[in-house]
Amino acid sequence: MTAATPPLRVIYRDAQLIAVAKPPGMLVHRTALARGETRFVMQTLRDQIGQHVFPVHRLDRPTGGVLVFALDSQAAAALTQAFTDKLVTKRYLAVVRGWGPEALSVDVPLREEDGIRPKAEMPAQPALTHLRRLACVEIPVAIERYPQSRYALMEARPETGRRHQIRRHLARCGHPIINDAKHGKGIHNRYFRDHLGCPHLLLHAAELRLWHPYAERWLTLTAALDAAFAALLARFGWQAHTGSDSARFDPPSVAQAATATLAEPNPESP
Repeated sequence: MTAATPPLRVIYRDAQLIAVAKPPGMLVHRTALARGETRFVMQTLRDQIGQHVFPVHRLDRPTGGVLVFALDSQAAAALTQAFTDKLVTKRYLAVVRGWGPEALSVDVPLREEDGIRPKAEMPAQPALTHLRRLACVEIPVAIERYPQSRYALMEARPETGRRHQIRRHLARCGHPIINDAKHGKGIHNRYFRDHLGCPHLLLHAAELRLWHPYAERWLTLTAALDAAFAALLARFGWQAHTGSDSARFDPPSVAQAATATLAEPNPESP
């Protein structure tokens, strides 16, 4: 570990998995998008703990927050299956332009954005995101044609995992995430970068709740915001939502009930 590569914040670790707080702007692993990058979450974590790690889900490069890795191939298979079986829930925080809806479920299919195949070759896939406004602010700055500018802190809970789903669904509602270069508006993005000290996409994977296949209990993981994001929330009076790094299991009684539910046969099965 060098001075240029600070250690990752470890949220939770046991014999099968490790959860860290991914910094925004850091790639999870080497890809064709790397283009000279030298810092990757997988490599940094491997060097930090002295053993190989296995990815079981992803976060986009500009998004920070909870990221889980398996510590061996068997655990990787079990955790990947938990994600496939949707035994996982995710909660994100996003700062958006305008006062977003108080509560809204966006059920709009999305085409995958892989940047390789023509869009016409990619059928739209179901995509569902539940949105809730947590806080809003009006600042006395004329960024566009109005003398004031409005922003909101939104909670997003995606039920599907399409690429850039939260960004695209919020933009479709007319409330793009700040510093979203593709779906947002440059004049607002520049103001946040130049005057509010926020150079990255204001989207954060705040919480991930998953069924631990070895402990057979629900594990809830949370990650605190990075310094720039947290400072912005404090500036807007939203510091109650900055969060903290934490990990907790459901009580055994809840876990036992969940196990029984998971084991119940599907009445529609043949």
